[in-house]
Amino acid sequence: MPHRQTTSGRPQLPVGWRRLLARLPVFLFRCGLGWVFGKRLLLLHHTGRVTGLHRRVVLEVVEYEHEPTGGHWVVASGFGPRAAWYRNLHADPKTVIEVGNRHHAVTAHFLTPDDGAEIMGRYARQHPRTARRLCAFMGLPADGGEASYREAGRAIPFVRLDAAAGFRP
Repeated sequence: MPHRQTTSGRPQLPVGWRRLLARLPVFLFRCGLGWVFGKRLLLLHHTGRVTGLHRRVVLEVVEYEHEPTGGHWVVASGFGPRAAWYRNLHADPKTVIEVGNRHHAVTAHFLTPDDGAEIMGRYARQHPRTARRLCAFMGLPADGGEASYREAGRAIPFVRLDAAAGFRP
C-alpha cells in the first residue's frame, strides 16, 4: 500500500478507503476487541491541544517492559513530530492508554535521538521486516544494517509511556 510523500519526505495521512482501513483498529478497540491485538498495539487517548476534544489513535508498541514499580510502553511517531497525537502529548503528557482490554494511566516522556537510535537498533533485530517497512514508509534509508537502523532511529520521534504506580499487567 504505497503512501504519498510530502515535499519534506514525510508520509501524508491516508485518505479515502485507506483512511477507513487505518481507523479500523480504533473501532475494534472501542467495541471491546482490543484483546485481538495482544500487546502489539495500544489505543492512546489524547486531548486536542486546540479543540480540547477527546481523540484516539492506535499505535504499534515498539517496546514494553513491566517493572516492580510500574511499567512502560515505547511508541514511535511514523508521521514524525508533526503528528497530532505527538503534539497533543507535548501539550498534555498525562493520559490513558488501552492495551488489550485494560486501561492504564500513563505519563508521556519524549526520548532523545540517541535513545531512538538504541530502540530502533533493538527493534530491527527483533522485527527486521517491520523495521524495513517503517523506514521505507517514512522515506528513511535503511539498508538492513544496524548502523542504518540506528541512524533512522535518530530521525524517528519515540515516546515512552510510563504507567502510574500500582500498574499490574
